[in-house]
Amino acid sequence: MSPRSLISGGLLLLGAALPSCFSNNRHQGQRLYAQHCAGCHGEQGQGLARLIPPLAGSDYLAKHRAELPCLVRNGQHGMIVVNGVGYHNVMPGNKTMSTAQLTNLLNYVESHWGNQAAPRTIRDVQTQLDSCRRP
Repeated sequence: MSPRSLISGGLLLLGAALPSCFSNNRHQGQRLYAQHCAGCHGEQGQGLARLIPPLAGSDYLAKHRAELPCLVRNGQHGMIVVNGVGYHNVMPGNKTMSTAQLTNLLNYVESHWGNQAAPRTIRDVQTQLDSCRRP
């Protein structure tokens, strides 16, 4: 086999493997949401009456975009206002989620249910996490 054939064959194998790799990451945010968030915020991000804020069509997500990585990592303990309604319940944080997982989760939430934020990068999320105030 010539070196050119080997390179072509290697590129074909790499090309075949990459879509499944990206496909798994593309859906990771949805899986993480179902595992960690949907129990409280609802399967469609609808929240729960005046107890748990909605993520669907949430003005809070857009207004506090830079704070969201810290909020998910460290939790929420104070009063917040979402779509004009005040919420004062504790949201537990998740310190076990990697920066990549947190990025995928936020990208999922911020691109579904009427939310239309620009995609985040792992580097952006890490920079925001580095600036978190420690609880």
